[in-house]
Amino acid sequence: QALLMESGGGSVQAGGSLRLSCAASLRTYDFKCMAWFRQAPGKEREGVARIDLSTGGTTYADSVKGRFTISQGGGENTVYLQMNSLRPEDTAIYYCAGTYGGTCPLLKLGYNYWGQGTQVTVSS
Repeated sequence: QALLMESGGGSVQAGGSLRLSCAASLRTYDFKCMAWFRQAPGKEREGVARIDLSTGGTTYADSVKGRFTISQGGGENTVYLQMNSLRPEDTAIYYCAGTYGGTCPLLKLGYNYWGQGTQVTVSS
């Protein structure tokens, strides 16, 4: 079973930037879709951004449009999340997810494989 590994989380002041990375830690797999989700304390896990690795197509949550960018890395099944103009409300644990098929929705039910998460904290 693929194990996704996130990195790049940390603490930053409002207005700052972070780049999260996600890679399969074992053999490479031909995921069709990869996505980033986040979960703040006491809230449901929500979709942030997704990418269709076969087409390069992307979708973003309204709350991050224009500030976050999801991209495919040079390695197989590697994706990044560039986060700019960070706000305190972006504070959450960020999870990477992947799936082999489907329509690449920005919904957690659409993904079979998940990382352990990385903490992002934005202070005002």
